[in-house]
Amino acid sequence: MPLSHLLLTLAVVVVWGTNFVVIRYGLDAFPPLLFATLRFAFSLLPWVLLVKRPAVPWRFLAGNGLFLGFGMFGLLFIAMREDITPGVASIMVQTQAFFTIALAMVFLRERLRRYQGVGLALCLAGLVVLFANVDGSVTTRGLLLTLAGGLCWAVANLIAKRAGRVDMLGFMVWSSLFAIPPLLACSLWLEGAGAIGATLADASWPAWAAAVWQGVANTLFGYGAWNWLLARHPTAVIAPFSLLVPVVAMLSSVIVLDEALPLWKVQAMVLLMAGLAVIALWPRLQARLARRPA
Repeated sequence: MPLSHLLLTLAVVVVWGTNFVVIRYGLDAFPPLLFATLRFAFSLLPWVLLVKRPAVPWRFLAGNGLFLGFGMFGLLFIAMREDITPGVASIMVQTQAFFTIALAMVFLRERLRRYQGVGLALCLAGLVVLFANVDGSVTTRGLLLTLAGGLCWAVANLIAKRAGRVDMLGFMVWSSLFAIPPLLACSLWLEGAGAIGATLADASWPAWAAAVWQGVANTLFGYGAWNWLLARHPTAVIAPFSLLVPVVAMLSSVIVLDEALPLWKVQAMVLLMAGLAVIALWPRLQARLARRPA
């Protein structure tokens, strides 16, 4: 991989990882459901006029928008408002890999392989560590909300898998069309039209920058660059870099937000990341070993 491509890959990882800190800043100014609505509004406009709609049925775009946008990000933002720290949230949402395998077994009749079982056991051990150490900064409610968010992300993964090989940038932009209405409706219902109007009027430019960053940097740059890299390099080369995102998220939260990093958080992160690494990397390692001459 050329150095410029490696640097671009790392830039995407940094953008996705530090995004959890940006979310925290945005939630200091906006109610969570309104902030999620703004995130997808900036992912949609004006880009929907510039990016071609993927050649997939509308139901796939609607399903992805509902489960990833309304489900995953809606629940994540509610949890991060006051029930979970950015670092722990970044780890918890990675349980989507756990749920994706489980749902694929149920609905796609995929068979659980031994290495997947090992990876899932490690992930489960990490979750046990997290739930055993709830405190003022990480509550059971926050863990359950982000766990539910991971489940919604897993459903979105299956929808994307059924959609086949598509331009992920266009898929995300056009899916935003279906995330906005339910998020906005719930925001008006639960957060109140009066409070929303006052918040929008009083929001500072850093708060608006956080919302724009969600849509432009995290979605358009992140998925656009990732798609560009996947088109030029094997998936086995690019995909493992995504395992660095929770590490960057935890470190950035510790550095920028002074999030405490006790031993139990490190243990949970190591267990979850080890499980994800086994699930993501073992088939490639096994294939490489099989190609070696005896």
